[in-house]
Amino acid sequence: MENQQVIESFVKLKRYCEAEHYKGWDPYDGLNSKVFQTLPFFKNSALCRLVVIQGFKRSPINLRRMAKVPKEHNAKGIGLFLQGYCNLLKAVRKDSSLAVHLGTEEELMTKICEVAELLIGMQSKGDYHGACWGYNFDWQARGGLFFPANTPTVVATNFCATALMEAYELTGEKRYLDVALTSAEFVMQDLHRYDAGNGGFLFSYSKLQGNDTVYNASLLGSRLLSFCYKYTDKQEYLETARASVKACVDGQAEDGSWVYGLLDIQSWIDSFHTGYNLDGLIAYEEQTGDRKYHEAIEKGFRFYVEHFFEADGTPKYYHNQMYPIDIHCPGQLMVTLARLHKFEEYHVLAEKVMEWTIRNMQDKNGYFYYQLKKGVSSKISYMRWSNAFMFCAMSYYLLEQ
Repeated sequence: MENQQVIESFVKLKRYCEAEHYKGWDPYDGLNSKVFQTLPFFKNSALCRLVVIQGFKRSPINLRRMAKVPKEHNAKGIGLFLQGYCNLLKAVRKDSSLAVHLGTEEELMTKICEVAELLIGMQSKGDYHGACWGYNFDWQARGGLFFPANTPTVVATNFCATALMEAYELTGEKRYLDVALTSAEFVMQDLHRYDAGNGGFLFSYSKLQGNDTVYNASLLGSRLLSFCYKYTDKQEYLETARASVKACVDGQAEDGSWVYGLLDIQSWIDSFHTGYNLDGLIAYEEQTGDRKYHEAIEKGFRFYVEHFFEADGTPKYYHNQMYPIDIHCPGQLMVTLARLHKFEEYHVLAEKVMEWTIRNMQDKNGYFYYQLKKGVSSKISYMRWSNAFMFCAMSYYLLEQ
């Protein structure tokens, strides 16, 4: 695919997101409905909450305006935008001709500072030991675990804190780094640990009990600790990250794959969470210098590229079935190829997937669709899930190209 076509596509997305001031809806924000909030019986019923969340998420028709769900900022989404702007600045510094499309260095530096300040102001408030971030809506997991709005999670905190570190590297604003480094204490002290045996453990998804057996969440915790170790040289960060990495590598199948988690209801194998796992492992290797698990990275990457993308560039959700085609699947490929330094080797795959995604999943208004299905697809614009994710993914593509 011609680079100019990708640039034009990205500029449309960038204009859309900036015009919306990075606010939008989310697949899981149904409980933010002002109508639902006025119904105490339904609001306090676990079953009703789950029905509302899944109903809004699965409906191909956007019910949010009718149900009065406001467009809001989402911390993970803002972290993705911040990482994306950092990538754009680096791309323009490499090739100044891109400035006419992506923004001048001065303009991009201004954006980085604006978004970083917004992100710092969105930290979760409560009895936590460091900077941490959550989602701007109540949500409930399938197992019944209820997360009140802004409950910090290791996933959101990783995306936000490491983006602030990148902003520090480019701006020299030490406050960004200082805030980000405190997030290590959230991981170390607020998350509990599931004993996986043989000296390894999995980090919990949040401070709440439950959701303790997810590989990608644990590896993103290790990823964050690895970056914090790079700046602080604190051995406890290194040792703790290593124990989580060990458990997750021990859980890798012989073919290189990972199931989502240890529970029976978490036994699927999917595309973008596999990419998250690889992100966590490569960060641990590069930030700590420990190459003990390099073969696990290579084995996992081979499974990833061989099982989740068709020859024509169609991205698959699961290793053994295609649908639903979720926007995270093509987006994560660009991130994983860049972070594993595989972009040049797999540039043909990247170009095919990017071309397919722009052709099939981008609206004429610039935003990207959520999911394509065999039947009626969900072409709703979701700011965190679709647009922020593709903003970040495409920024990696442009930086690597």
